[in-house]
Amino acid sequence: MQRERARFVAHDRGFSLVEVMVALVVLSVGLLGIAALQGQGLGASRVAMYRTVAVNLAADMAERIRVNRLAGSVYGDEDAATDYGCDPETGEGDDCTPAEMAAHDLFVWQQLIESQLPGGSGRVEFTDGTPPVYTITVEWEETGIGATSYTTEIEVPDV
Repeated sequence: MQRERARFVAHDRGFSLVEVMVALVVLSVGLLGIAALQGQGLGASRVAMYRTVAVNLAADMAERIRVNRLAGSVYGDEDAATDYGCDPETGEGDDCTPAEMAAHDLFVWQQLIESQLPGGSGRVEFTDGTPPVYTITVEWEETGIGATSYTTEIEVPDV
């Protein structure tokens, strides 16, 4: 009887092939889940980055409008964007009119949007009133989502 018991214990040492295979399947499923979460995390961070860029670009245009209040409705003219060389950062364009400065602002802003957002574009809508209202919209193409936009409104009282 002791001999049978000793032989039975000797067979129970180690793992069977089935147990090893089941453990590998469980481990593989877990690793695939981690890889999928990593991919989703990267996609979500890209979406967040583009949205942050869009908010910053809209805020940039809002500041440009606030600085150049005299230009008024020129910011709302889609065809006004022109490079007049009115660049206060380099000291050029000291003799630009408010309308030329607004057209230059639109030109520079649209260049920034196109360079920082995939399929990016921007527009400003002007609504006359007291105070006038500017609606700033930034649009871009989001991978896997499609067309996305950010819109903000500002009121800029006359000087």
